[in-house]
Amino acid sequence: MANWTLIDKHARAWLQEAGKRIVSSFATTPEIMTKTNPNDLVTNIDQETEQFFTEKIRETFPDHHILGEEGFGDEPTGLSGIIWIIDPIDGTTNFVHQQRNFMISIGIYENGEPGLGFVYDVVYQELYHARAGEGAYWNDKKLPALEELPVEKALIGINSTWLVSNRLIDPKETLIPLVKDVRGTRSYGSAALEFVFVATGRLDAYITMRLSPWDFAGGKIIVEEVGGKVTNLKGEPLKMLERNPIVVARPGLHEKIIQKYLSKGL
Repeated sequence: MANWTLIDKHARAWLQEAGKRIVSSFATTPEIMTKTNPNDLVTNIDQETEQFFTEKIRETFPDHHILGEEGFGDEPTGLSGIIWIIDPIDGTTNFVHQQRNFMISIGIYENGEPGLGFVYDVVYQELYHARAGEGAYWNDKKLPALEELPVEKALIGINSTWLVSNRLIDPKETLIPLVKDVRGTRSYGSAALEFVFVATGRLDAYITMRLSPWDFAGGKIIVEEVGGKVTNLKGEPLKMLERNPIVVARPGLHEKIIQKYLSKGL
Protein backbone atom coordinates (compact mmCIF):
# COMPACT_ATOMS: atom_id res chain seq x y z
CA MET A 1 0.00 0.00 0.00
CA ALA A 2 1.44 3.35 -1.05
CA ASN A 3 2.27 5.92 1.61
CA TRP A 4 0.62 8.78 -0.27
CA THR A 5 1.34 11.31 2.48
CA LEU A 6 5.07 10.68 2.16
CA ILE A 7 4.98 10.68 -1.64
CA ASP A 8 3.01 13.94 -1.62
CA LYS A 9 5.52 15.58 0.74
CA HIS A 10 8.49 14.71 -1.45
CA ALA A 11 6.75 15.59 -4.71
CA ARG A 12 5.86 19.06 -3.44
CA ALA A 13 9.41 19.72 -2.25
CA TRP A 14 10.87 18.57 -5.57
CA LEU A 15 8.43 20.71 -7.54
CA GLN A 16 9.50 23.77 -5.57
CA GLU A 17 13.17 23.04 -6.13
CA ALA A 18 12.72 22.27 -9.81
CA GLY A 19 10.70 25.45 -10.25
CA LYS A 20 13.47 27.57 -8.76
CA ARG A 21 15.98 25.95 -11.07
CA ILE A 22 13.83 26.70 -14.11
CA VAL A 23 13.27 30.34 -13.16
CA SER A 24 16.98 30.82 -12.52
CA SER A 25 17.64 29.56 -16.07
CA PHE A 26 15.86 32.62 -17.48
CA ALA A 27 19.11 34.55 -17.13
CA THR A 28 20.71 32.40 -19.84
CA THR A 29 19.66 31.38 -23.35
CA PRO A 30 18.44 27.78 -23.43
CA GLU A 31 19.84 25.23 -25.83
CA ILE A 32 16.96 24.59 -28.22
CA MET A 33 16.62 21.33 -30.13
CA THR A 34 13.85 19.71 -32.16
CA LYS A 35 12.31 16.24 -31.95
CA THR A 36 9.70 15.00 -34.44
CA ASN A 37 9.44 18.26 -36.44
CA PRO A 38 10.80 21.84 -36.40
CA ASN A 39 7.95 22.98 -34.13
CA ASP A 40 8.37 20.12 -31.62
CA LEU A 41 10.89 21.79 -29.34
CA VAL A 42 12.94 20.51 -26.44
CA THR A 43 15.55 22.40 -24.44
CA ASN A 44 18.37 21.49 -22.12
CA ILE A 45 16.13 22.75 -19.30
CA ASP A 46 13.42 20.19 -20.15
CA GLN A 47 16.05 17.46 -20.03
CA GLU A 48 17.78 18.68 -16.87
CA THR A 49 14.44 19.04 -15.05
CA GLU A 50 13.37 15.50 -15.92
CA GLN A 51 16.78 14.18 -14.87
CA PHE A 52 16.36 15.98 -11.54
CA PHE A 53 13.02 14.29 -10.84
CA THR A 54 14.27 10.92 -12.04
CA GLU A 55 17.28 11.01 -9.73
CA LYS A 56 15.18 12.09 -6.73
CA ILE A 57 12.54 9.41 -7.30
CA ARG A 58 15.05 6.60 -7.81
CA GLU A 59 16.97 7.62 -4.72
CA THR A 60 13.89 7.95 -2.49
CA PHE A 61 11.48 5.40 -3.98
CA PRO A 62 13.63 2.83 -5.80
CA ASP A 63 10.68 0.49 -6.42
CA HIS A 64 8.63 3.15 -8.23
CA HIS A 65 8.50 3.39 -12.03
CA ILE A 66 8.95 6.55 -14.10
CA LEU A 67 7.55 7.54 -17.49
CA GLY A 68 8.96 10.88 -18.63
CA GLU A 69 8.61 12.79 -21.87
CA GLU A 70 12.34 13.16 -22.39
CA GLY A 71 13.11 9.48 -21.87
CA PHE A 72 15.17 9.54 -18.69
CA GLY A 73 12.81 7.24 -16.84
CA ASP A 74 11.76 3.70 -17.65
CA GLU A 75 9.88 2.16 -20.56
CA PRO A 76 6.86 0.70 -18.76
CA THR A 77 4.69 -1.73 -20.71
CA GLY A 78 2.00 -1.86 -18.04
CA LEU A 79 0.60 0.03 -15.08
CA SER A 80 1.42 -2.37 -12.24
CA GLY A 81 3.01 -0.82 -9.17
CA ILE A 82 3.49 2.91 -8.67
CA ILE A 83 4.34 4.97 -11.73
CA TRP A 84 5.24 8.66 -11.95
CA ILE A 85 4.24 10.18 -15.31
CA ILE A 86 6.21 13.38 -15.77
CA ASP A 87 6.32 16.30 -18.18
CA PRO A 88 9.19 18.49 -16.98
CA ILE A 89 8.04 21.48 -19.05
CA ASP A 90 4.60 21.27 -20.63
CA GLY A 91 4.49 24.14 -23.10
CA THR A 92 8.12 24.25 -24.20
CA THR A 93 7.37 26.68 -27.05
CA ASN A 94 5.87 29.08 -24.50
CA PHE A 95 8.92 28.57 -22.29
CA VAL A 96 11.24 29.47 -25.18
CA HIS A 97 9.25 32.43 -26.52
CA GLN A 98 7.49 33.84 -23.46
CA GLN A 99 9.12 32.49 -20.28
CA ARG A 100 5.58 31.92 -18.98
CA ASN A 101 2.47 29.81 -19.68
CA PHE A 102 4.29 26.52 -19.17
CA MET A 103 3.89 23.99 -16.37
CA ILE A 104 5.51 21.03 -14.65
CA SER A 105 3.01 18.17 -14.77
CA ILE A 106 3.15 15.00 -12.68
CA GLY A 107 0.59 12.24 -12.31
CA ILE A 108 1.27 9.38 -9.91
CA TYR A 109 -0.75 6.18 -10.31
CA GLU A 110 -0.85 2.83 -8.49
CA ASN A 111 -1.85 -0.20 -10.56
CA GLY A 112 -3.52 2.12 -13.04
CA GLU A 113 -5.59 3.95 -10.41
CA PRO A 114 -5.08 7.67 -9.71
CA GLY A 115 -3.07 8.65 -6.66
CA LEU A 116 -1.69 12.18 -6.84
CA GLY A 117 -1.86 14.86 -9.52
CA PHE A 118 0.28 18.01 -9.70
CA VAL A 119 0.41 20.86 -12.20
CA TYR A 120 2.83 23.58 -11.14
CA ASP A 121 3.10 27.03 -12.69
CA VAL A 122 6.64 27.89 -11.70
CA VAL A 123 6.50 31.51 -12.85
CA TYR A 124 3.43 32.43 -10.80
CA GLN A 125 4.17 29.84 -8.10
CA GLU A 126 0.70 28.34 -8.41
CA LEU A 127 0.34 24.68 -7.53
CA TYR A 128 -2.74 22.82 -8.68
CA HIS A 129 -2.91 19.49 -6.92
CA ALA A 130 -5.20 16.63 -5.99
CA ARG A 131 -5.17 13.41 -4.05
CA ALA A 132 -7.65 10.82 -5.28
CA GLY A 133 -10.83 10.93 -3.23
CA GLU A 134 -9.89 14.12 -1.39
CA GLY A 135 -10.71 16.89 -3.85
CA ALA A 136 -8.51 19.28 -5.80
CA TYR A 137 -6.76 22.48 -4.75
CA TRP A 138 -5.29 25.65 -6.19
CA ASN A 139 -2.47 26.31 -3.73
CA ASP A 140 -4.35 26.07 -0.39
CA LYS A 141 -7.79 26.84 -1.80
CA LYS A 142 -10.08 23.86 -2.33
CA LEU A 143 -11.73 23.96 -5.73
CA PRO A 144 -15.53 23.66 -5.81
CA ALA A 145 -17.28 20.95 -7.79
CA LEU A 146 -17.94 21.89 -11.40
CA GLU A 147 -21.53 22.62 -12.35
CA GLU A 148 -23.30 21.96 -15.63
CA LEU A 149 -23.34 24.65 -18.31
CA PRO A 150 -25.09 24.92 -21.70
CA VAL A 151 -22.99 24.85 -24.85
CA GLU A 152 -23.86 28.41 -25.80
CA LYS A 153 -22.35 29.75 -22.56
CA ALA A 154 -19.16 27.68 -22.76
CA LEU A 155 -15.61 28.91 -23.24
CA ILE A 156 -13.52 26.11 -24.70
CA GLY A 157 -9.83 25.55 -25.21
CA ILE A 158 -8.92 24.37 -28.69
CA ASN A 159 -5.90 24.77 -30.93
CA SER A 160 -6.66 26.22 -34.36
CA THR A 161 -4.68 23.32 -35.86
CA TRP A 162 -7.77 21.15 -35.44
CA LEU A 163 -10.07 23.65 -37.16
CA VAL A 164 -8.38 23.24 -40.54
CA SER A 165 -8.10 20.12 -42.68
CA ASN A 166 -6.19 17.38 -40.90
CA ARG A 167 -5.96 13.60 -41.03
CA LEU A 168 -7.43 12.96 -37.58
CA ILE A 169 -10.90 14.53 -37.73
CA ASP A 170 -13.19 16.34 -40.15
CA PRO A 171 -13.51 19.82 -38.62
CA LYS A 172 -16.38 20.83 -40.92
CA GLU A 173 -18.58 18.14 -39.40
CA THR A 174 -17.42 18.41 -35.80
CA LEU A 175 -15.35 21.21 -34.33
CA ILE A 176 -16.35 24.12 -36.58
CA PRO A 177 -20.07 23.74 -35.73
CA LEU A 178 -19.09 23.53 -32.05
CA VAL A 179 -16.95 26.66 -32.27
CA LYS A 180 -19.86 28.51 -33.89
CA ASP A 181 -22.19 27.53 -31.05
CA VAL A 182 -19.99 28.24 -27.99
CA ARG A 183 -19.41 31.63 -26.37
CA GLY A 184 -15.72 31.68 -27.27
CA THR A 185 -12.47 29.78 -27.73
CA ARG A 186 -8.96 30.07 -26.32
CA SER A 187 -5.60 28.39 -26.90
CA TYR A 188 -2.81 28.54 -24.32
CA GLY A 189 -0.14 26.23 -25.72
CA SER A 190 0.06 23.97 -22.67
CA ALA A 191 -2.25 21.00 -22.23
CA ALA A 192 -1.59 20.84 -18.48
CA LEU A 193 -2.53 24.52 -18.15
CA GLU A 194 -5.77 23.97 -20.07
CA PHE A 195 -6.66 20.97 -17.89
CA VAL A 196 -6.36 23.00 -14.70
CA PHE A 197 -8.22 25.89 -16.31
CA VAL A 198 -11.13 23.49 -16.77
CA ALA A 199 -10.75 22.36 -13.15
CA THR A 200 -10.91 25.97 -11.92
CA GLY A 201 -13.73 27.01 -14.27
CA ARG A 202 -11.57 29.39 -16.29
CA LEU A 203 -12.38 27.16 -19.23
CA ASP A 204 -15.44 24.96 -19.55
CA ALA A 205 -13.91 22.40 -21.91
CA TYR A 206 -10.66 21.52 -23.64
CA ILE A 207 -10.48 19.44 -26.81
CA THR A 208 -7.44 18.09 -28.59
CA MET A 209 -6.78 15.30 -31.03
CA ARG A 210 -3.44 14.06 -29.74
CA LEU A 211 -1.99 14.06 -26.24
CA SER A 212 0.71 11.84 -24.74
CA PRO A 213 0.46 10.40 -21.20
CA TRP A 214 2.77 13.02 -19.68
CA ASP A 215 0.56 15.77 -21.12
CA PHE A 216 -2.59 14.61 -19.33
CA ALA A 217 -1.62 12.35 -16.39
CA GLY A 218 -1.47 15.06 -13.73
CA GLY A 219 -4.31 17.24 -15.00
CA LYS A 220 -6.66 14.28 -15.39
CA ILE A 221 -6.60 13.55 -11.67
CA ILE A 222 -7.21 17.20 -10.80
CA VAL A 223 -10.15 17.60 -13.20
CA GLU A 224 -11.82 14.38 -12.09
CA GLU A 225 -11.57 15.39 -8.43
CA VAL A 226 -13.89 18.35 -9.11
CA GLY A 227 -16.35 16.24 -11.10
CA GLY A 228 -15.05 16.98 -14.58
CA LYS A 229 -14.94 14.34 -17.29
CA VAL A 230 -11.82 13.23 -19.17
CA THR A 231 -12.28 10.74 -22.02
CA ASN A 232 -11.48 10.11 -25.64
CA LEU A 233 -13.77 11.42 -28.39
CA LYS A 234 -16.13 8.46 -27.98
CA GLY A 235 -16.52 8.98 -24.24
CA GLU A 236 -14.28 6.01 -23.47
CA PRO A 237 -11.56 5.87 -20.77
CA LEU A 238 -8.11 7.03 -21.83
CA LYS A 239 -5.31 4.56 -22.51
CA MET A 240 -2.80 5.73 -19.93
CA LEU A 241 0.36 4.67 -21.74
CA GLU A 242 -0.66 5.80 -25.23
CA ARG A 243 -1.48 8.95 -27.15
CA ASN A 244 -5.18 9.82 -27.03
CA PRO A 245 -7.62 12.28 -28.57
CA ILE A 246 -9.16 13.95 -25.55
CA VAL A 247 -12.27 15.80 -24.40
CA VAL A 248 -12.05 17.46 -20.98
CA ALA A 249 -15.17 19.25 -19.80
CA ARG A 250 -17.67 20.05 -17.10
CA PRO A 251 -20.22 17.31 -16.39
CA GLY A 252 -23.17 17.49 -18.75
CA LEU A 253 -21.28 19.70 -21.19
CA HIS A 254 -18.89 16.83 -21.82
CA GLU A 255 -21.70 14.52 -22.94
CA LYS A 256 -23.32 17.25 -25.08
CA ILE A 257 -20.08 17.95 -26.94
CA ILE A 258 -19.52 14.29 -27.73
CA GLN A 259 -23.10 13.44 -28.67
CA LYS A 260 -24.03 16.55 -30.67
CA TYR A 261 -20.73 17.38 -32.33
CA LEU A 262 -17.88 14.88 -32.14
CA SER A 263 -19.92 11.74 -32.85
CA LYS A 264 -20.56 13.03 -36.38
CA GLY A 265 -16.90 12.74 -37.30
CA LEU A 266 -16.16 9.29 -35.82
